[in-house]
Amino acid sequence: MVPKFSKEGKVTYISVFMNVLEELTWRGLIQDISDPEALSKLKLGDAFYIGFDPTAPSFQVGNLVPLIVSIHLTKAGLKPILLFGGATGMIGDPGGKSAERNLLPLEQVAENVQRQQKQASGLWRQAGATVTPDVVNNLDWTKEISLLSFLRDVGKHFTVNYMTAKDSVKSRLSGDGISYTEFSYMLLQANDFLHLYQTKNCKLQIGGSDQWGNITAGLELIRRKVSGEAYALSFPLITNAEGKKFGKSEGNAIWLNPEMTSPYKFHQFWLNVADDDAIRLLKIFTFESKERIGEVESSLKTAPEKREAQKLLADTLCTFVHGSQATDDAKRCAHALFTGTLNELSNAQVLEIFQDAPSSTITKDQVGELDVLTLLSTTVAKSKGEARRLVQGGGIYLDSERVSNEALKISETTILEKGFVVLRSGKKNYHLVRVGE
Repeated sequence: MVPKFSKEGKVTYISVFMNVLEELTWRGLIQDISDPEALSKLKLGDAFYIGFDPTAPSFQVGNLVPLIVSIHLTKAGLKPILLFGGATGMIGDPGGKSAERNLLPLEQVAENVQRQQKQASGLWRQAGATVTPDVVNNLDWTKEISLLSFLRDVGKHFTVNYMTAKDSVKSRLSGDGISYTEFSYMLLQANDFLHLYQTKNCKLQIGGSDQWGNITAGLELIRRKVSGEAYALSFPLITNAEGKKFGKSEGNAIWLNPEMTSPYKFHQFWLNVADDDAIRLLKIFTFESKERIGEVESSLKTAPEKREAQKLLADTLCTFVHGSQATDDAKRCAHALFTGTLNELSNAQVLEIFQDAPSSTITKDQVGELDVLTLLSTTVAKSKGEARRLVQGGGIYLDSERVSNEALKISETTILEKGFVVLRSGKKNYHLVRVGE
């Protein structure tokens, strides 16, 4: 809400939440809303919250969606609360899962909370939000609740019929079943909303569409227990053109921690999205204006080979998460790889680029005896004869330098100095050879 003073000096309000609602809808970030008209009653300074279960030491790209939605709401005048599930993270949310999650040790959960909290704070600063999130941990108010108190104060307000009707539970019941531990997750999350409603003026909870059952359970508890009115909205789960989820547990995790996913790999991930995904992901994952996105959408249609949408997406996201220097470094690495001039990069950058490339290891003793044809025949060529033909054809490179001497000894290269050498056959066939003990 934006304050507006009437002639009598009394404060009335004009809702800007509906404006941000339109913005989020245009960006494809609205799935469900509990009561669109009631949302207009939110006032400047009212709080909302988003919860994260710290099941990993880092956020991944799927977590960017709730964080970005939260920043949009913050800029609209609402106060953000980031809830880290020190308590619920020990149990595991059944939503979107076909099997029980492994329970994490308490110490690991606490460490994950600390790391994710630091990441989130950095993103808020990077986005230029003037209000910083209030960070809470639901373990603080959950750990002292006795089982009997929880059953009396929370459990009595829900029927089993109500809980089993939720999609997150229903899907599990139709499969291998669900433990009481995960079945109780809904009530714990509902109690979180009630606690924040009573202690921090939290009127709104947001979350992914797979959380909708848990979120609306919170609305129900607030209504039944304190006759309060609260609101909820969800955003869709983000998938790529093949329908695969952007998620840490689906085998394709791209992490925000640069030690888990390098800035180069992070930049490449966005640079390589399909044309069919690029504009949609620009709307979802960036704060670029409608006009700017319209420009690159036109470019994508008229000159798709320029990949302007992917470049904007990669540069913007890499800078948002890792900073402008990391983006510049990632682009320099990509240029060096494309042009084959690896000598302009540091050893660390070269290893970063080729961390997922085919590789092999030789010992220091082997280096002294090894010639280039023998090495090629065990890496990028099928035989010494093929290796010889590749060298004679000018198609073999060692660390960006073309090999013309068939009798070259590997010991004559910089392999011992650097601890590795990069072989290239043709334009894109790379192999990393490391020196081990």
